[in-house]
Amino acid sequence: MSCEACRTIPPVTAKGYTPQGQFEKIAGLNTYVTGKADAKIGLVDIYDVFGMASQTIQGADLLAARLNAVVLIPDFFDGEPLKHEYVPADTDEKKQIIAEFTAHKANIPRNVGVVIEAVEEYRTRFSSVQKWGAFGLCWGGKVTVLASGPNTPFAASGQVHPGRADPADAQALSIPHIVLASKDEPADAIAGYADFFAKSGKEGYVETYSKMWHGWMGARADLEQEESRAEYARG
Repeated sequence: MSCEACRTIPPVTAKGYTPQGQFEKIAGLNTYVTGKADAKIGLVDIYDVFGMASQTIQGADLLAARLNAVVLIPDFFDGEPLKHEYVPADTDEKKQIIAEFTAHKANIPRNVGVVIEAVEEYRTRFSSVQKWGAFGLCWGGKVTVLASGPNTPFAASGQVHPGRADPADAQALSIPHIVLASKDEPADAIAGYADFFAKSGKEGYVETYSKMWHGWMGARADLEQEESRAEYARG
């Protein structure tokens, strides 16, 4: 990347971040939209279970600037994400709340269908986009990889600190796919992805950020510490 390109990318901000986009109702979902309305590249950013966090919004803004893309964050949870205090699930009450949340609002198969259907409206709303990609954080990563099989509307996809990481999901991939893991994901599952790409001939990239925790690029991102801010920006 040239120095000129570097100067066009806004720095990661630890405090007082001002979103660069706006919210619109698209495909029945309140959606954060950032970037160029006439972009040729479109990305669907699928958040983690904590929803529209400032760190997630800032990441979308950064990608929009870096790629000259339009980036969308659909709100699958209708403004009611999982609360941080329910994690870890160290009580029966928390376990029940999380189980109900994942069975209903965060139901993975249902939301796979929702995002695939939404792309039809995205294509109409952003008619200049030639290719759509998708990536997801934690929970959103699982939704993304399962939406990347045969007949996917996406040209490429990825998972960041993937939730419920399972290399078996890679078997159905029909597009290039990236996996950025933290030190907290099961090492055998991440290795399974790398092994699959190496042996199958399918295009993929796997990297583990060995000093970062599960959630370092989503709602749990710590943008006040220099190291984690730099790794967030690199990711």
